[in-house]
Order: sequence, then structure tokens, then C-alpha cells
Amino acid sequence: MEDVIEWLKEHGDLKIINEPLDVELEIPHVAYLEIKRESSRPILFTKPIYKSKGIEYDMPVLMNIFANRAITQKIFGKHPDEVAEGIDALLKFKPPKGLKAKLAMLPKLFALKNIFPKRLKSKGACQEVIIQKSEVDLDMLPILKTWDEDGGRFITMGQVYTMSLDGSMQNLGMYRLQQYGKNRLGMHWQIHKDASHFFDQYQKAGKKMPISIAIGGDPLYIWCGQAPMPYGMFELLLYGFVRGKNARIVKSMTNDIYIPADVDVVIEGFVDPELTEIEGPFGDHTGYYTLKESFPVLEVEAITMKKNPVFQATVVGKPPLEDKYMGWATERIFLPMLKPMAPDLIDYNMPENGVFHNLILAKMKTLYKGHAQQFMHAFWGVGQMSFVKHAIFVGEDAPHLEDHEALIRHILNRLHRDKILITEGIVDHLDHSSPEQFVGGKLGIDATGDEVDNGIELQLEDQELLGMMQRIDESIRGLKQYMLDTKNPICIITVDKQGSQKYLISGLHKLSPYLKVLIIVDEQGNDLDNPYMLIWRVVNNIDAQRDIILEPFIAVDGTNKNEQDGYDREWPADTLCNREVLESLRDRGLIDWDETFVHKWGLL
Repeated sequence: MEDVIEWLKEHGDLKIINEPLDVELEIPHVAYLEIKRESSRPILFTKPIYKSKGIEYDMPVLMNIFANRAITQKIFGKHPDEVAEGIDALLKFKPPKGLKAKLAMLPKLFALKNIFPKRLKSKGACQEVIIQKSEVDLDMLPILKTWDEDGGRFITMGQVYTMSLDGSMQNLGMYRLQQYGKNRLGMHWQIHKDASHFFDQYQKAGKKMPISIAIGGDPLYIWCGQAPMPYGMFELLLYGFVRGKNARIVKSMTNDIYIPADVDVVIEGFVDPELTEIEGPFGDHTGYYTLKESFPVLEVEAITMKKNPVFQATVVGKPPLEDKYMGWATERIFLPMLKPMAPDLIDYNMPENGVFHNLILAKMKTLYKGHAQQFMHAFWGVGQMSFVKHAIFVGEDAPHLEDHEALIRHILNRLHRDKILITEGIVDHLDHSSPEQFVGGKLGIDATGDEVDNGIELQLEDQELLGMMQRIDESIRGLKQYMLDTKNPICIITVDKQGSQKYLISGLHKLSPYLKVLIIVDEQGNDLDNPYMLIWRVVNNIDAQRDIILEPFIAVDGTNKNEQDGYDREWPADTLCNREVLESLRDRGLIDWDETFVHKWGLL
């Protein structure tokens, strides 16, 4: 992986685009459409330009590195399950008894020395070129603007290296970074992240916080940056464990933070604990814009780089994206770390259209009454799992967790309101649906038992049922029923929302013989024939305490919220592509799309 481009040409079917393309919208739009294709590939843009400022870059932009499962596995050098097996063995480690057992253990113990990063006394390849503070201009980097409403250009694949005030802990995180002019960056570390905790230490001490931001190098660095490691553990330990060799790190030029020697670009600086600035909006991985908010600001002291650097970036928005494959690796590797607090957990899956923290599916052995509820509380109380909003548990007889259609049928045949737990807890910083930032409703469904006895009383064709509903409430525009052969069919309706949907649901009580699960979404922006995107919409848009009603049928309000719902925050917009840009790229033969593709992924 020393030369990532050559490695990707050989192992990743690298797609190379030599036509000049704008870092604002054009490059991100090409990458965004590419990652949604079944045979998606990494892309190298060799001639990025900054059209509005007349800048032509010599530094190419590399995107969609984690383009599919096959290349993700190649980046790791092994299947993520093999990494998980090694972690599981470590967690179950017991001191050997007897000389033979001790000798057999020596190779494993010897290999552990490769976990710890190795500090080099020399400079790294990342420091071949040094740009001092007086000459720093972030415009020299091909930083991207992805969406029309973004607040500016954002570094999207930055490895943010920080350390605690006393220097005893170092952290690697992946945070977006907004460019403010020539020498300042907005530090969007969320309140629950380790870097934010370190910042609190510096703020209380009244000291500036050193930061080094690396871009490029081994793609495994960026995966480590988003891995849910326990607090206080340096993520590059995970790099050493996966690679089987030490991460080679060098000291930054202007602070005491160590960064990998082989990265392409390093941005060094300090954060003044008294200085914040409005950051955003930014079209994020939820598929919605995160709104403007105050965050700390990094003042750049120096930029170092290789002689011929490559700028790595990712594109975020509506799923599927490359975080699908990064998340897959994370999911597999961290399964052993969940089992100590949930010993009877068999497996789990976080579908990408559930935006990971919004939906988790888990398979478990049930040994006693309330076992699934116990697991729900365990999940909601540990590390990054505590951000999960909706958790569904099935028994060991359930289909494979990635066989989603069969699994949904299995769940619907076991769904009962008495097995639904609605509670409250912390939610992700990016969550927009809860009435209050950082705290919101949690939904747990226990589908581990036997099939329920009673199904729907009466079945009607979609148009007949729609007609009956429209006679009750004319705001209802469309209707489609799914899984009519299960005990709990799903009826999804679209509405031209005029008020709180609680009144609509109340009016539909008289139709309870025809309904088991009713889901409501807005007419605009939703397609009743596209269940993938409907799941994305609903799990993003609901707060379980406010939006789920259990009597006389299960009703879920997945509409956008406003004051009529008691919601007084600003509701964010979807991330949508720029049609003019898409058409221009298609006319130049750089991307291929039609209205069916656009509709499938909610692009416009």
C-alpha cells in the first residue's frame, strides 16, 4: 500500500478520469453516482480545477477507495471476520499452563509487538515539502464542495490526530473540516467524540489545543479513524493489529502529535479554546443537511506533504455510499467486542439505508423471558451503540440478517405491541428528528418468540382501501400495502401534510380491521414503490416517543415535522444533486444516468 494509486490499478479496477473537472459539485457528483452502481469502482481525477478561482491542480483527487466489499477485503488483506477471530482470541486469552502451552503461545505473543505504533526519529515522506505559516493557503489543496447548499468547501477524509492535555492519550478521528479562507478550518467534532473531550480539557486549562490533520496514505488509516474504539485507546493500535506490522509515525513539525509517515498531506495547527465560528450547513451521510452550528476553529501553522501527493476524499449523502463497505468491515470486526456485554448475541447487522445508528438488526439466543429487552438496554448503554435509535431482535431460528426480505417477513410474523419497548436516551449529534438535540426516543422490538396468533381481519386491494381512507381524510394521496401474506402487513400512505398526523391516525381508527402497521410519509420526495428509500426516510424522520402509536394498530408518522408536531427546531433539507451539473457531466460522457436511476436513489 506504499503507492495507493498503483495498488488500486492492480487490485481495485481503478477508474481514471483525465478531463478537467471542478472541485465544486462536478467531482463529487461523479463519485456520488459511481458509488451507487452495483459494480462501483475507485476513481482518480487527475485534473481537478477550482473553476471559480481559476486554479488548476497538479494534485489528483482519489475517491471511492472503499468502492465495494471485494476491494474493502483486499485493503484489509483478509476478510474482516478473520480480524474478528483474532480479537475474539485476545478477549478470551488465558495464561498458558505447562511448558508446552507456553511455547505454543510464544508466536502469538511475539506478534502482539506489531500492534504498537513505532515512533521514527527521522522525517517522514509526508514532510518532503514544508509550507510555513506565512505561505499557507488552503486553496492549494483540491478541497471539495459536494452540495449546492453546503456552507463552503469541506475536507471529507481527514484523519484528525489529537492528544489529551497531559499527553497520555492520543486519538485518531474522522471529522469533516470546513475551509474558512486561506488558513483556518472548522473543527466539526461532535460532542460525544474523544477529540471533543480532549478539547474540554484544553478549554478548562485555557490553553491552545494542538491538532494535526493527515490526508491520504494507507486507506486503512481512515477506516481506523471511524472505528468505535473504547475511550483512551489510540486507533492506530487497531491498524497494527490488522496489518500485522507497526504503524510508522513521525512527529509533526509544529507540535508534539505523531502522524503516519506515509500520508500525503499534513495540516498542522492550534485551536484557540475561546474561538468558535459558524460551521455548515453540510450535506451529511444521513442524506440530510446538518444545520449551521458553532464549532472550534483551527488556525493552520504549517502544511507538509509528499513531493507528489494524492488528495483522498469521500462523498456523503443518501445511501448507498462507500461508508456502506467501511461500516460492513466495522460491523464484522467489532462483533467480538459486543459479546462480553451481550454473551448470547449471535450476530448483528446495521443496514446502510438505516444510516447505521438509526437501525440495528440483531440475532440472539433467548434463554429467558425479557432477555431481548435486557439486550436492548445493554446496547443503548455502551459506547457508540448508545446512539442506535431503533433495535430489532430476532431469535437464532431467524433468516440470515442480510436476507432482508425474508427477515422482514420473519419479524412481521412475530410483531406484537406488547413486545415493543419505547424509551429515551442519547441520540447522535447529527440526528434531526428528536424534539431536543442529543436526546430522543428509542424503539426496541422483541421478535424472538413464536409467530403471533392473529393476522389482519380483512384484506382489501390498495385502491379500495385508499378510497376508504380518502373519504375519511382527503390529505391522503397514495397507498401501497406490503407483506400481505404475513400476520402484520405494512400499509404505507403518502399525505399532503396539513397538520399533526395524530389526528389523521385517530380518524382512521374505524379502519382498524384492515390495518396492522400503518406508516405515513410525505407525498413530496417519497416513492411508494421504493422500499429501500422509504426505510431510509422513516428511520431518519421518527422519534419513537412522539411518532409511534400502538393502539388500535401500530402507526408510525414518518413525515417531516414542524410546529404542528410540537417540533420547534429547524427541519433540514434532503441532499439533492444539481440537475444542470448532472446533465453537463452526462453530455460530456463522464457519467451515465437516466430518470429511473435518479428516481431509484432520490438524486433530484
